[in-house]
Amino acid sequence: MSEETTIEAMGNIKISEEVIAVVSGIAASEVKGVAGMSSSFASGIAELLGKKSLAKGVKVELGETTTAIGISLIVDYGCRIPDVAWEVQEKVKKAVEGMTGLEVLEVNIFIDGLIVPKDEKPSDEEAQN
Repeated sequence: MSEETTIEAMGNIKISEEVIAVVSGIAASEVKGVAGMSSSFASGIAELLGKKSLAKGVKVELGETTTAIGISLIVDYGCRIPDVAWEVQEKVKKAVEGMTGLEVLEVNIFIDGLIVPKDEKPSDEEAQN
């Protein structure tokens, strides 16, 4: 009897969308250049989130054995956005597949904001020139 058969004989395992969202949020937040995640796809108002809210900014579509994930990010000024987005996609896919056993069909990235350090912002006088 194979291990897979034993698991099926014992019952089903269901993983909630919230768990997948938290795993995705943790993986995304570990990428250099990610300043935070946006709290809502629709609002467009970006808010930096702490560890308690890692599922915010993550949308999960869950199938029987597959999932699709959308992540709304705020990135640091000066980073190369395509590189940050690609790394987030790779880390999220690896983390979710490794922890849940689900096949990740896609990880869509939405850049909702940019954080500019105070020392990078032009002064009012420079902006007028």
